[in-house]
Amino acid sequence: MQPVIEIQDLKMQYEKEKGYVLKGVNLEVVPGQIIGYIGPNGAGKSTTVKIMLGMLEGYEGSVKVFGKDIREDPVAYKRHIGYVPEAAILYDTLSGAEYMNFIGTLYGMSVETIDQKATELFDLFGIKSAYNNRIASYSKGMKQKLLIMASLIHNPDILFFDEPINGLDANSVMVFKEMLRKLAERGKTIFYSSHIMEVVEKISDRIVVLNQGIIVADGDFETLKDSSHEGTLQEIFNQLTGFEAHEEIANRFVEIITDEVAP
Repeated sequence: MQPVIEIQDLKMQYEKEKGYVLKGVNLEVVPGQIIGYIGPNGAGKSTTVKIMLGMLEGYEGSVKVFGKDIREDPVAYKRHIGYVPEAAILYDTLSGAEYMNFIGTLYGMSVETIDQKATELFDLFGIKSAYNNRIASYSKGMKQKLLIMASLIHNPDILFFDEPINGLDANSVMVFKEMLRKLAERGKTIFYSSHIMEVVEKISDRIVVLNQGIIVADGDFETLKDSSHEGTLQEIFNQLTGFEAHEEIANRFVEIITDEVAP
């Protein structure tokens, strides 16, 4: 199967004196995979994703999407990508309907098609009554639902989700996770980045662990489990990234909070 994404010897540095953030990442991704892309803060996850999205330049190596180097045509491939960042800025003065129309028209959709799909999506997500309300009146969860719907409205082939379930209620999380599975079954490729290891473990066909700018593990959960001899993804993650002080740090936190300070 032809890879939808091909990354070869990807390196990136922001400041020469601080060294490389990415130190030679190699990755091939085929259609229909849900990839849990995880790593500690500063590992290079966001940098990798932003390069693939065309938001960062100045990198070394090559990134191909749909078989073409993204440097050669930095616009065309973006029509087939959806993205939900961890921290997004929404246009609060727009209504939900206006925002969906704005995003849809960027991808060349007709106003009629956008409105038809958007109203149905709002209904399925339980917020149809807020369709024409200003985004400023939306709760955090409603804004997150809006971001998810906007990332999907144009039927993209590749999706990048960074902490996408933040603020969602339990029922919406269930819908979202099932939706990812259905999209993957239709050949969509999904990059899922989160610090909630239980979710990554359950939804991912493949887990890629990045640490200090390099890939330190790549495979399905059972493969990672067998190679590390650990039980959960959190335990595997801690072993791969060298973080084993969580209990000690937590104990110290509790001691500081609960100890009485002498006057």
